[in-house]
Amino acid sequence: MGHSQVLNRVGVRLFFLAGSLGRVSKRRPGVLGFLPVGSFVMTVFVYLISAAFSILSLNSVTLATTAPTEKEVLEAMEKSTRFMMNTVSNRGGFLYHYSEDLSKQWGEIPARKSQIWVQPPGTPTVGDMLIEAYKGTGDSQYLKYAARVAEVLIWGQHPAGGWHYFVDFDPAGIRKFYEEVASQCRGWEEFYYYYGNATFDDDVTASASRFLLHLYTTSLDPRYKPGLVKALDFVLRSQYPIGGWPQRYPLRYDFSHEGHPDYTSFYTYNDGVISNNIYLLLEAYERLGNEEYQKAAYRGMDFYILSQLPPPQAGWAQQYDLNLKPAWARSYEPASLCSSETVENIHDLEIFYKITGDARYLRPIPEAIQWLENSTVNTDPSKKGSHATFYEVGSNRPLYVHHESRDGKLTRYWVDHEPVELPEYGMWFKVDIQAIKREYERVKGLTPEKAMAEYLAMKQASRLPSPATPEEASKLITSLDKRGAWITEISFLDTDNYADNPPLKFRGIDTRTYVSNMYKLISYLRSIRGR
Repeated sequence: MGHSQVLNRVGVRLFFLAGSLGRVSKRRPGVLGFLPVGSFVMTVFVYLISAAFSILSLNSVTLATTAPTEKEVLEAMEKSTRFMMNTVSNRGGFLYHYSEDLSKQWGEIPARKSQIWVQPPGTPTVGDMLIEAYKGTGDSQYLKYAARVAEVLIWGQHPAGGWHYFVDFDPAGIRKFYEEVASQCRGWEEFYYYYGNATFDDDVTASASRFLLHLYTTSLDPRYKPGLVKALDFVLRSQYPIGGWPQRYPLRYDFSHEGHPDYTSFYTYNDGVISNNIYLLLEAYERLGNEEYQKAAYRGMDFYILSQLPPPQAGWAQQYDLNLKPAWARSYEPASLCSSETVENIHDLEIFYKITGDARYLRPIPEAIQWLENSTVNTDPSKKGSHATFYEVGSNRPLYVHHESRDGKLTRYWVDHEPVELPEYGMWFKVDIQAIKREYERVKGLTPEKAMAEYLAMKQASRLPSPATPEEASKLITSLDKRGAWITEISFLDTDNYADNPPLKFRGIDTRTYVSNMYKLISYLRSIRGR
């Protein structure tokens, strides 16, 4: 993920819908992804990022000069959703991108026709939007569509209770898919091997669980409760005693690389693993009342305190081994302190204080800020970033990841102290230390009562994006093609060599754009209805 995308990790993940908070983060070579994320965070992220897609997708039509009526908005929403659910989806599930004629399809990597993607912005992302469409319109058809999404996710739920990145309706072909496609996507190392377990990476299990939670508590349909409880039990069971979570579960240790052990059992912050589970459990406690969910969430919060490195390097790593030492993950993720992870964890700790009123969660922050101040590598605002992404444990020297290609394919990575950029992942990160200090001082000055009130107000105020303007709503309506598709320009990173080769560009159907445009119309509809 490039730093144009990294900026969203801190800025967009501020709020959540009805108790779900999460990260928008994806440090990886790959399509712009969700990190993992709570429902509202995902909503806002989709809304903001897809604005550009929406503009590109407009056909050459004469736009209406008057504000769309409620009837026109409802018809457009119904037309688009009917097309997506009945023509594009596979049994109610979705991938990321489809060619305009639906002959080709992609998830985070090229996908089979027998697959749907759980990893956002895939199937659960659509499901949560459908629930909001039901609430915004009162049309029960959207709830029926959401039921189809739930059914396909429950069908694809791992026996242990979580989810893999995707569901494949032809399971006999999964290993061949890994051999011929997934393992050949250079840089997407989490797809190199088929583990046969479930993952917390990229909001996969949390997003599916959250959607089932929202659907069950909206509909009170008992069909969804067993899968939901199974998923939440999976989150509880997979938590380590000291509060952290592994990237995948059940634990596997099969695939070491370049002398480094298999990292998927390690305590993992990267891509929102720990934070997404915490916020999922908090929302589950709020909606279902099971105190075990709250206790586990609080253990997760305490892990932030336990895992902070000691001064003078009082930041956080992306992942830790079971001795709480920073550990290697993928080939471009060295055992190190991480500036962006530290900024995110500071923000999480401030939220934990608002939730609990416990000042323990604020105490790690001053030393973390001091480490960030001491680790500045550039003070010129015109340059790419103020901080390196990675810092060597002990020396605090910046670490940079290099790559090598041969015959158009990325062949290897190595890490040293020589400054170099790694496209799409980013070796520099911009940190506004003064803004972080100001926010810390402000939050520290809140009484527990005021902190909780701010937390509750934040949740209430941030349910949906601001409504589209009449002109924007009109453009969305008139840009639908005859089928009900929003056609957009799609850019997909080259899976042979994302760092050096140009991306694949094509016109097609983008799930993120569909979700974003629907949220805009839902918000517009609410604005003209006066609620």
